[in-house]
Amino acid sequence: MSSVPLAAPEPTLSSFGRDPWWLIGGKVLAIFVFLVLTVLLTMWVERRVLGRMQLRVGPNRAGPFGLLQGLADGIKLALKEDIVPRGVDKVVFVLAPVISATPAFVAFSIIPFGPTVSIFGHQTPLQGTDLPVAVLLVLAMASMGAYGIVLAGWSSMSPYALLGGLRSTAQIISYEIAMGLSFVAVFLFAGTMSTTGIVAAQADRWFAVLLLPSFLIYVITMMGESNRIPFDLPEGEGEIVGGFHTEYSSLKFAMFFLAEYINLATLSALATTLFLGGWRAPAPISTVWPGANEGWWPVLWFLAKVWLFIFFFIWLRGALPRVRYDQLMKLGWKILIPVSLAWIVLVATIRGLRNAGHDMTQVAIWSAAVIGALLLLSIVWDMVKQGKGDGEGEKAAREARRQQTEGFFPVPPLDAPHYHGVRPGADVTAHKEVASGSH
Repeated sequence: MSSVPLAAPEPTLSSFGRDPWWLIGGKVLAIFVFLVLTVLLTMWVERRVLGRMQLRVGPNRAGPFGLLQGLADGIKLALKEDIVPRGVDKVVFVLAPVISATPAFVAFSIIPFGPTVSIFGHQTPLQGTDLPVAVLLVLAMASMGAYGIVLAGWSSMSPYALLGGLRSTAQIISYEIAMGLSFVAVFLFAGTMSTTGIVAAQADRWFAVLLLPSFLIYVITMMGESNRIPFDLPEGEGEIVGGFHTEYSSLKFAMFFLAEYINLATLSALATTLFLGGWRAPAPISTVWPGANEGWWPVLWFLAKVWLFIFFFIWLRGALPRVRYDQLMKLGWKILIPVSLAWIVLVATIRGLRNAGHDMTQVAIWSAAVIGALLLLSIVWDMVKQGKGDGEGEKAAREARRQQTEGFFPVPPLDAPHYHGVRPGADVTAHKEVASGSH
């Protein structure tokens, strides 16, 4: 008989619910510590990468290479004065940061880190828990986080905070629809909504290759879901000061900050689970090394994929400007949602015909080409229509405004007799009379 130990079976839904209480508590604690450390490390990596991209020095004072800068910022926020403005709804004002941060922790509990391993003699999956509808739990928690943001804006009794909360609500609703639709194709191919089953269904081929349009749609929607550049309209500093958290300080503001970065890690881990094979090693490694997907090694592959997405988020922040709000909503409602619906119909048709025994390779290629051509034509048509809609009246009005303001420069409101909008070399007396109301 062979003395080589048999590999542990891959986890399934039946693998959960059998662990002792101390092991369940250890998993929960490990997930919490992992998320907190990921937030601290993400803050440091983001500042260092952006500093390198913008030719400036990143954090380099707190700890070696500035590694403790995030911890120093957390201590600073905790020791700051907690200011509660007068007139706010205090109960909702205090609960809003908690409602925003808590779902971000809960959503990570269904993410698989690895296969079944042995911990102190107990065979257990490297995952908090799993459900038959585990992916829907992530969408539900994301929706709960939106409540925290809109309640923060409403309870602050500030117009800027209210506008930020309303923006965030509309943005999350718009992009969650497209995000949920991008999951449907994954469910059709995996045959399950369980994260464990979805990872097992990608043993031969990742869904990022097989369902490329769904993967691209998810990547775009997770940027809108995270409220980060180029889609950070709820926090537009140049428009609404700071958005929904304008009136927050100290630990309450830190909880919003924590929720944003945990949501960043959760979205990256979900993308890894649904489209990049989860904890499975990439094809060259798994082909050459048969034991790459056994033991604790899959945790390394999982972390590498997650950090690849996090770096992608950071790179976008340093490379792209903030889009306009109408551009953001137009992308979600007029492009992503229609394309997602068309793609789901195509995938469902191909799956149905393939189950009936038909060869769908050519049909899939031509269908994808037709959908791409229709999408391109719709974009071109929209651009042409927008150009025609720009009538002569609007052009004349813009030209008149340009001629009126050409050559003017703003003057700061000092005590000296300077006035805003004075043309260089113009008569200041006339502007003084107008400002005093004599004309």
